Amino acid sequence: MEKKKRNRVKHQLSFDERLAREAERLRAEARHPSATPDRDAMLRKARQMDEARRMSELLVVREPR
Repeated sequence: MEKKKRNRVKHQLSFDERLAREAERLRAEARHPSATPDRDAMLRKARQMDEARRMSELLVVREPR
């Protein structure tokens, strides 16, 4: 049986940067007048991404001083 290879992507931005950009994109989209029905969902998702970024920062191993 042949083992499947995983699709791997080399990201240009860090995980934290991608979360921050997506959160900002969602907030900008939520400010747009045509986003009225989805506004709450977009803002909720942006807050979740901010929280994920904070958790990620806590989990990063810091080098000793």
